[in-house]
Amino acid sequence: MSLPIDPHLIETFWHCIGHRSELPNDRDYMRFEWMLGDIVIYNDKGTILAFDNICPHRGAKFLTDDGGNAPISCRYHGWGYRGGKLRIPKPETYNVCALAKAHLSTFHTAWCGDFLFVASNPQMDLLTQLRDLADVLVGMSADIERRYSRDGYFYDCPWRVAVENALEPDHVPFVHAQTLASLQLGAGQNRYYAANSVLSAPIGNEHITRGLNRIARFFDVQHNIKNYTAIFIFPFSFISSTFGYTYSLQNFFPSRDTNRTHFTTRMFRSKLRDPEKNEAVIGSFLSSIDAINRQVFQEDYEICKRISPDFPMDATDNILSATEEKIVHFRKNIEQETKKLSLS
Repeated sequence: MSLPIDPHLIETFWHCIGHRSELPNDRDYMRFEWMLGDIVIYNDKGTILAFDNICPHRGAKFLTDDGGNAPISCRYHGWGYRGGKLRIPKPETYNVCALAKAHLSTFHTAWCGDFLFVASNPQMDLLTQLRDLADVLVGMSADIERRYSRDGYFYDCPWRVAVENALEPDHVPFVHAQTLASLQLGAGQNRYYAANSVLSAPIGNEHITRGLNRIARFFDVQHNIKNYTAIFIFPFSFISSTFGYTYSLQNFFPSRDTNRTHFTTRMFRSKLRDPEKNEAVIGSFLSSIDAINRQVFQEDYEICKRISPDFPMDATDNILSATEEKIVHFRKNIEQETKKLSLS
């Protein structure tokens, strides 16, 4: 019996979960929620580990905060994990055969440059999934220095509503009139890499463009393109950037509640030419970008929860404009995965 499409996509695809700079120290971690429960990304003595946030003894969560620095240690009975091994108090008190079966439930990890991907049971290797998009991501990841901010909350809508909203530009002048629309983005060009896509769009607001060009001297970026770039990594992840000075990584993970979506976003700052001197200079710029990003996502949240959960997203008579071509591409890939499931 095949899985429903949502857990199938979680289990068989690689997901862009973070950047190397987010876990620089031993015991640094990040926690995310999705349909399968909690996933924790952890620095275990320099080894980056992704695991199901459940103690194998009695099922308590190891970690409850969204991130920080802490040991993998269960507060219930003291079980832990360190240096690649389970640490069990008084192991002699347990049945030897039962204890031999105890293990941390881990996920596969892979790197694309400094971007970290995780998968449960991938149907292909990461490079096959990304195709030539991998070269784009490697360059972008090399320009990033550190995370600037993180946010996350539930979207009150199915995950596909949130993803399709992020894929199309037609809603921008109506939903983001005072935020994203101020860039006055041109039509741009869409490129496709298997199930993934990249939009590169020129910024039509000359005042904003002049300001972005003026601050170029503060940044040490090698792979920036002077436009707005939005990358979709099928099926749940987006990376966007304006001029390569900052990057925004979003995940729209399915929830066990089909009408809710686990949303997380991180903003990253690119490398500076003279960090000690320029950190303070660009502080207000970074703060304003972060505030605008948060407002854009809040605007998306407000509009997405207005979409009826009964709307037939796969209906063949759905009305889509020419500029919603990425939605068509996305739905074709969903259809292909659905067919694979029906044959399994």
